Parts: sequence; structure tokens; C-alpha cells
Amino acid sequence: MNYIGIDLGTSAVKLMLMKADGEILKIVSEEYPVSFPQPGWSEQNPEDWYTAVIKGVKELTEGFDKSEIAGIGSGGQMHGLVALDENDQVIRPAILWNDGRTTEETDYLNNVIGKDKLSKYTGNIAFAGFTAPKILWMKKHEKENFDKIKKIMLPKDYINYRLTGVHCTDYSDASGMLLLDVANKTWSKEMVEICGISEEVLPKLYESYDVVGTLKSDIASELGLSESVKVVAGAGDNAAAAVGTGTVGDGECNISLGTSGTLFVASKDFKVDSNNALHAFDHADGKFHLMGCMLSAASCKKWWFEDIMKTDDYAGEEGKITKFGENHVYFLPYLMGERCPHNDPSARGAFIGMTMDTTREEMSQAVLEGILFGLRDSLEIARSLGIKIERSKICGGGSRGISKKLAASIMNLKFDVIANEQGPSLGGAMLAAVGCGDYATVEDAAKAIVKVVETIEPDPELVKKYEERYKKFKSFYPLLKGNF
Repeated sequence: MNYIGIDLGTSAVKLMLMKADGEILKIVSEEYPVSFPQPGWSEQNPEDWYTAVIKGVKELTEGFDKSEIAGIGSGGQMHGLVALDENDQVIRPAILWNDGRTTEETDYLNNVIGKDKLSKYTGNIAFAGFTAPKILWMKKHEKENFDKIKKIMLPKDYINYRLTGVHCTDYSDASGMLLLDVANKTWSKEMVEICGISEEVLPKLYESYDVVGTLKSDIASELGLSESVKVVAGAGDNAAAAVGTGTVGDGECNISLGTSGTLFVASKDFKVDSNNALHAFDHADGKFHLMGCMLSAASCKKWWFEDIMKTDDYAGEEGKITKFGENHVYFLPYLMGERCPHNDPSARGAFIGMTMDTTREEMSQAVLEGILFGLRDSLEIARSLGIKIERSKICGGGSRGISKKLAASIMNLKFDVIANEQGPSLGGAMLAAVGCGDYATVEDAAKAIVKVVETIEPDPELVKKYEERYKKFKSFYPLLKGNF
């Protein structure tokens, strides 16, 4: 049988058709707009997601035997607030993961309710991108809309609802709402009360590989698929990407350099660092994970090369960089504020150390290094918990070019490169294969489908040089914080 994997991203949806053995048959993508109504705000119309998914599925399945498609699984951008009224109509544009409007609400949760209580209730503290602060913002600033809320979901859950008619979410995605008691896999009654909502407005919880329903008859007819096609709950994009890279079980690590950057460490046990600098979430394999998320990773590269340097020749620009480990220029990659480990939506990007002889290549190098230094911050916190991390998978568009080799030395890790770096769409398809019974567990699917094709070793000399540079990098944010 074949499976459809959906990656509902921030700028586009990517869809994949996969055979049960992991062979990728076809990939398509459909873009949609992002709206920035005010500085620091980020919104999308959920109808645009749905339209793109329907169009994408039609294109994806064209030319294939549609009767062979057994299941659909999604990975989706996390934290976005999708609010529906009593008629299941979208009340307002979805407030996205990278929206920074909730500074006051985040401060209220962390400082008035208190981080200790939040950690007790959910395993996490409040971050500006999380869903709960957005609910509080809506309650304060859009009371009329807030009063209409009958159901709250996350972006990929809205797609699943449109496909099946079921209000659902999975534990991994729900972990990023600050409404879930992550350790016990249940909605937090305390957080529900703090947000002024009822548990009835929250969707039913599922494991990522659980079947939530089948295609509605009208949807199946429109797509030319069987009504028996199963839809699984899916996962948050990072958990889905981790499945797609085989980062499941205990102690496995994946670093993803997408629009945002993540360090993802799978764990059989629930762990929380003392400062809640890392997210402690449920995983799509039924267990747990720790995750560090930086808001701007590959987006920093895009900004630097395309917006500032006015070129899309990334490889050509990176090919001019030769003085690894010796750059005197530093870059803070906080173009949209920062989440882990600083939890500071007011943080901003900065170049430091420029002189009259600073070159274009040195500034390009500083951008690449700054992204990786920012992710190393999360790696060091995971190591402080006694987690022994010596190797990692690496994926994402931002890892192309020299970034893989650079990352190995900056983080002093061996990096395993996998055959198919398809991220959440592959993970979604794999979860669907588990839900439909082709594999007994997510780990079984990962062992069968994910193949390592290359291992990149750190350069011992560069490791030493970057150790010193990383120490200096860490000192800049505390010095500049008061000026942001």
C-alpha cells in the first residue's frame, strides 16, 4: 500500500507519496501567503492551508493507482492558534508559532502565575510562540472573538478536521500549547482554568500513529480516493521530522536547520532541565523528547544572501569561505527574537567585531557560525542533564552546503546523513504506515525505512578553535540584552 505524508509548513505545504517500504514515489509542494499585520505579528488563513492541501493531493496522486493509498499522516507547524466557532468556522486568522505579540501574556504566565507552577502543570514554561499566551491575548484584546470560541486546534489538526470531521490533536503537537500535562498525557485542568476556557473546547488527544478517522465522503469523492483511507493524528513538525530521520527510542539526536532550527533528543523517560530552557514534550513514537528551538536558522541565511547580498547563489558564496575557526566577526541570529535558551522575543540580530578590513566572506561565515552556535546552546543544556550525545542526524534546507561539516566541528558531534532528508512529510507518511498496520511500532518503521548514507566527522583542530569562539559567542547576548 501507499501513504501520503503532509508537511504543513509556514510558507508552503509539502506532500509526499510513499510506498510502505519507504520508497518515495512523488513529492509536490504548494505555497501560501503569510500576513504580518503589525511588526512582530505573523498570521495565516487556515483556508489557505486546506486549499493548498487539496490541490496538492490531487497533483500528488495523479498518474498513480489511487486505490493503493491506505493512509494519510501530517506533520505541521506547531503552536499556531486556530479558533473555531459553534459552526466550526474559523473565527480569525491563525496566530502563528513565530508571532511575538504575546510578551505581556508570557510575562504574566511566567512571573505572576510563576514558572515553578507552569513547570509543575505542564513540564514547560511560557514562551511567546506557545498557544496559551495567544489565548490570553485574544481574551484581552479580542473579547468578542474569544467569546465565540467553541474549539481550539493546531494547524495540522485543522487539516485533519477538514478531512475527517474529527476534532483531534496528538500529544507531541499538544505539548507545545502550554495546556498539556506532558508527563501524564492529559489536559492540564489548572492551565485550562488560567486561560479562561473549558476543556470541552480542546480536541481529543491521540498518539501520533493512532487513526482518528477516515476521509469524509465528499472529500474522498473530490480527491478520487476511497472513503476507507485512514487519517492518523500526525505530529508536530519537529517530532514528525524526527520520525523521518529515525530519531526515535532513547538517546537518539537530530538537528534540523529549517526556517527555525531545532535540537531534538528522544528519550524513553520524561526529563526537564532546571531552568526549563529546553522544551520537554511528548514524542510521536509514544515516548518523550527534549527540544531546543531557535526561531531563525535557515531564515538567517536567506535574509543574508538574498535580502542583503542580493544573490541566491548560496553555494557560490559559501565556496569563498576559507578561514574556518579564525573569523573575527560574530553574528547573533536573533532576527525574530529567540526562544531557546533565552526566551526573549525582544532579542535582535547583531554583527559584532567588524573592522575596516572585514570582508563579505567573513560576514557570510559569521552568519553560518552564529546559527550553529545558537543551536549549540541547546546541545549544552541537554548534555548538562547527563544525556550522552556523541552523534546526531542532521537535516533541513539550511544544512546544505558547508553547514554539515561546519556543524560537526562547532558541536563536536558525528553527523549521520540519511538518504532521504524529507523531514515532516516522510515522518507523517511513516506514522500513517504504522497506523494502518504495516509496522507494529514507529521504531520498527524507522529501522526499516531510514538509511544512513554518510557520516561526517568533526575536525579535531577546528573543534579546539570553535570551542574558544563559542565561549566568546555566549558572552555577547548577556551584554547586549539590556539594549534590545
